[in-house]
Amino acid sequence: MKYSIEKITTLIGARRVGTADAQINWLLTDSRSLCFPEETLFFALKTSRNDGHRYIEDLYRRGVRNFVVSKSPKLADNRGLNKDSSATQPSNLGGYEDCNFLVVPSPLEALQRLAERHRDEFDIPVVGITGSNGKTMVKEWLYQVLSPDMTVTRSPKSYNSQIGVPLSVWLLSEQTDVALIEAGISQPGEMQSLADIIQPTIGVLTSIGAPHQENFRSLEEKCMEKLQLFHDAKVIIYNADDDLVSRCIRRSGFKGQRIGWHKELTNEGVKLTLNTSPSSFLLPASSLLLPPSSNKASIECSLAVAATALYIGVKPEDLKQRMARLEPVAMRLEVKEGQRGCTIINDSYNSDINSLDIALDFMQRRRTLNPSLRVEHEGTLILSDIYQSGMDDDALYSEVNALCVKRGVDKLIGIGPRISAHGNAFSVGEKSFFTTTGDFLNSPLFRQLHNEVILIKGARQFGFDRITEQLEQKVHETILEVDLNALVNNLNYYRSFMKPETKLVCMVKADAYGAGAVEVAKTLQEHRVDYLAVAVADEGVELRRNGITQNIMIMNPEMTAFKTMFDYELEPEVYSFRLMDALIRAAEKEGITDWPVHIKLDTGMHRLGFDPEKDMDELISRLKHQNAIIPRSVFSHFVGSDSDDFDNFSRLQFERFDRASRQLQDAFDHKILRHICNSAGIEHFPERHLDMCRLGLGLYGIDPYDHAQANTLQCVSTLKTTILQLRHVPKEDTVGYSRKGILKRDSVIAAIPIGYADGLSRHLGRGACYCLVNGQKAPYVGNICMDVAMIDVTDIPHVSEGDTVEIFGKNLPVTVLSDVLDTIPYEVLTAISGRVKKVYFQD
Repeated sequence: MKYSIEKITTLIGARRVGTADAQINWLLTDSRSLCFPEETLFFALKTSRNDGHRYIEDLYRRGVRNFVVSKSPKLADNRGLNKDSSATQPSNLGGYEDCNFLVVPSPLEALQRLAERHRDEFDIPVVGITGSNGKTMVKEWLYQVLSPDMTVTRSPKSYNSQIGVPLSVWLLSEQTDVALIEAGISQPGEMQSLADIIQPTIGVLTSIGAPHQENFRSLEEKCMEKLQLFHDAKVIIYNADDDLVSRCIRRSGFKGQRIGWHKELTNEGVKLTLNTSPSSFLLPASSLLLPPSSNKASIECSLAVAATALYIGVKPEDLKQRMARLEPVAMRLEVKEGQRGCTIINDSYNSDINSLDIALDFMQRRRTLNPSLRVEHEGTLILSDIYQSGMDDDALYSEVNALCVKRGVDKLIGIGPRISAHGNAFSVGEKSFFTTTGDFLNSPLFRQLHNEVILIKGARQFGFDRITEQLEQKVHETILEVDLNALVNNLNYYRSFMKPETKLVCMVKADAYGAGAVEVAKTLQEHRVDYLAVAVADEGVELRRNGITQNIMIMNPEMTAFKTMFDYELEPEVYSFRLMDALIRAAEKEGITDWPVHIKLDTGMHRLGFDPEKDMDELISRLKHQNAIIPRSVFSHFVGSDSDDFDNFSRLQFERFDRASRQLQDAFDHKILRHICNSAGIEHFPERHLDMCRLGLGLYGIDPYDHAQANTLQCVSTLKTTILQLRHVPKEDTVGYSRKGILKRDSVIAAIPIGYADGLSRHLGRGACYCLVNGQKAPYVGNICMDVAMIDVTDIPHVSEGDTVEIFGKNLPVTVLSDVLDTIPYEVLTAISGRVKKVYFQD
């Protein structure tokens, strides 16, 4: 549904600068996700850390011509926006004559107002879904239940924020029969704006729990805030067994129909009792056998789905069949190492045009930028037929082709009769089509896939999990899961302590503290950190070879690696005169001038660095009398920023560094960045951030300073394995080498495929520590072997071979292991062996 730029100007109450004709179909808030510039309207949003106005010039070069801004487009020379201008009247558009700038007080409010006016165009059932947990699951399962009869528009992934909700509502089209829109909040006062945008006719309230509780005085306050979404809805659907929810609904004075459901467990399944027609519904036991339905929360989501579908008009007999066929909800997109040099991006649980665009955007950002890499296809898409799109197939696959072309797909493998029949609609470089997944797996093309970045995207019924299983590298059953969303959350947490102009170095040395430097670096580069830091040149080379273009600092440069650093544009730390002289000679030999280096001062660590009291005059003199290298930054390390006990010494360190770094800066005309704060220092010493900070351990979810803040940070790495075998061992028998595991009772012992060769320390054995099985503690028994460990699961009910075991992660903090080992979390994280494969995911 396109809008003219004139209509949008009126709808958001903007002052328009520019007269170019334009039709708008796409709204953009993240410049990295640009796809169709000709029909895109960019909203230059401001946040505490960023300002969308910075990206206007880049977006202009990429073809965008329509912008919503809060600052008038007073332009400098050569099409550069004058970011410091506060003028309200532009003299001219100086090179941007073909653009439209819609000037408003707040681009975010303009985005929300536009979505609100767009919502006004539709007289259809709109289901608003909110709660603390289960929103996405309810939305996706409702989609599965409703889509056989209706064209359903739903929020992509978890687009439920102040920005995500308007982008979701914008997806409503003439074909939409019903809309499913999530709404999430994190603090009081946020829900009203979302209610104005969504204008739900049907409200669904899921459970109320702990997420974002830190900003609310009580669960009741949070529940009342969420209920504001349904103020003008016709009906609200909720769990009447939940006393808190029922009490808050009564307090809210909701005037519409209240459909409260009750559940009763029976031998046949779960009986759903309603205060409407039909008065009861049996959710068959067969529909509770799916993995997502194996816990209380998932069963409650199923009941909310059933109650909502019955209200909308799905017949009970159809609902029973559809509920029994509910498919697992893909809550995350995974990146795995594949066979024959392939990288696999698995998003194969659903297939629709909006989720396809999001997945293609993710793949495009993962594309290699280094032309020296041997990658045959950086954008291979395996795509199934798309159902329930609300579009005829000609229009649908034409739009899919447009997305493929814009997102850089250069090889398409279509699977299904409908996409195969429309093969001529696709104009990508290479294309092949198969009627079934089996046909593709048995074809020569499947066996020829190599050195490709492959996105697997398909409807569940096509069984694309078979493709993933055969393509992915056959791995050790012990894996390290890396949560990229958590990484970004931690990055933003530390950025919240910093001024917007303060730069940030992120440490990705030691393979990103065991999390995998390449994928971590790609994520950090997407989120525009200023520097990445590694220990040695080879680590930097690996990043460059995998497409990392961000500035990379080498913290421990080796003299044999100077040529490598020059070749791959790596910036070394310089900590001694001997190293500096050798680096200068190497640069002069290569004809290099002004190579950026980072000067290290020893203010008290006594590890590496120039003496700030004795060496500064000599250091400055040597730097001034050559032109091979140039100081880009000067830095030092706090010895004890993680403890208040060392505050006096930290103050002394800072005073030494402040004097010496100012002396260095005064000797040069160019800006030299000063930095001394590490992760702990960012929290502990905000007054000492200077020009730049260095983020290390905190990025990976471990707060080195204030452990009371640990719940604010999110776990990034989770080490998991599985139970290989269960064995009943009688009392007084022993387990493991040297008969060290002496049993004091008849026991059930599980063997798990992880040992000290995987990084599991032998010192954790013999009952010193434990892992988790089904959420319960299972202590290690006997000595930990090279490849296998034994655990006691006697007291854990319903344990089976194949069950998942958590070694450390979201439910078992890595600090538990490091405390037992009397060491630091760094050692546990970086000890993970290379044979433990990593799986990356984001919601």
